[in-house]
Amino acid sequence: MGAVICDVSFQARRKYESTIRPRLLLLQSAWPDAVTVRGFQARLATEDLGVAMKFNSPGRVATAHALTDLLAARGVDTRGDLHDWLGHADNRATLRQVRGVGPKSVDYIGNLVGRSQVAVDVHLRAFAAAAGVAGLPYEQLRAVYEERGLPRARTRRTGARRLAVPGTGRVTCRAATP
Repeated sequence: MGAVICDVSFQARRKYESTIRPRLLLLQSAWPDAVTVRGFQARLATEDLGVAMKFNSPGRVATAHALTDLLAARGVDTRGDLHDWLGHADNRATLRQVRGVGPKSVDYIGNLVGRSQVAVDVHLRAFAAAAGVAGLPYEQLRAVYEERGLPRARTRRTGARRLAVPGTGRVTCRAATP
């Protein structure tokens, strides 16, 4: 659970494979008792997470501490507990109260514990913009992707970008640039 909490706390606007993943693997190896929220919380009480993660970002460290404290206070200790806990909308809203945790982070942490959710990141926003659907609020854009499935970058026949927007009657399609 320590790695899950750190993943969601540290990954925003970072290159995952080269920056975050190696640090998470290091943390899992160095803190094997952090497999539960309580184990992770005990480590946080005696060791410096920024040093353990080799990541100088007090804000992200604070987010990890706050998430840990919140989950521990709610009795969420394992991945299974978190999976079940996230099934309730009020719990998802509670996570959003943690500084540094937005709707994408809530969806992302759900994915990390086996929930099937679309976490709309900059890549999915860019795809939507290229398909002519820019500026939709997060929840609406996520609904588009969840209803239609994650899009292919280009249609097979024409090479055009295509994205259907439910509830609007719009199917946008832009010609591929040469």
